[in-house]
Amino acid sequence: MIPAIVLLATFVVLGIPGALVCFPWTLLTGNVMPLYRTAMAIVRLGLRLAGIRILVTGLEHLPSDRAVIFMANHVSNLDPPILLPVIPGRTSIFLKQSLMRIPILGWGMQLGEFIPVARDGNPQGAQQNVLRAAELLARGIHITTFVEGTRSRDGRLLPFKKGPFFLAQDSGAPCVPVTIEGTASMMRKGSLRVFPATAHIHFHPAIDPAQFPTREALMDAVRTAIASALPEELRA
Repeated sequence: MIPAIVLLATFVVLGIPGALVCFPWTLLTGNVMPLYRTAMAIVRLGLRLAGIRILVTGLEHLPSDRAVIFMANHVSNLDPPILLPVIPGRTSIFLKQSLMRIPILGWGMQLGEFIPVARDGNPQGAQQNVLRAAELLARGIHITTFVEGTRSRDGRLLPFKKGPFFLAQDSGAPCVPVTIEGTASMMRKGSLRVFPATAHIHFHPAIDPAQFPTREALMDAVRTAIASALPEELRA
């Protein structure tokens, strides 16, 4: 439990003073970047102190001239804090609506224009989320989504949600498949224990949604890319 305590303590001890400084600045200036950079720095430090190492490959594949949609697999609660700080620039993220109710953290995510997703199957809400994400992409802000919609219990790829692919085809933004591997054993689903180890993040070449006649074809291409960097037994 010590790594989990170290991680949480870092977030709390540094996060509260950071919020006291950066929240007012963001509200007064409308510039969220100091808050965003501070939050990412705290996350990186917390992971390092907890003994979590991150090996990143494929950054050379990322387009530098426009915002993209990062589409990652999801096996652990550690995936977002491990992935977001290594993404160049600023990203918004689709996340569970309930997370927005966490004190301080939820307010910070609102200021960061993260997009809460309700799991009630409401098509109007889903459409509004896609429109909001498209607006952020048009402003040069990346979108990050875990395309399975929930964590896989055994590391195998689950069926993908369709929403991110509606967004890709409607906005025309490139899709960057991301494979996360190693975090399943570091923090298992349903557990708060953290086991120090190395997480591997691989960014694949961007995929142009305009090159695919259907959302299903685009979805298959993204799935193939993500699976290609997983162990063979986890690709199904």
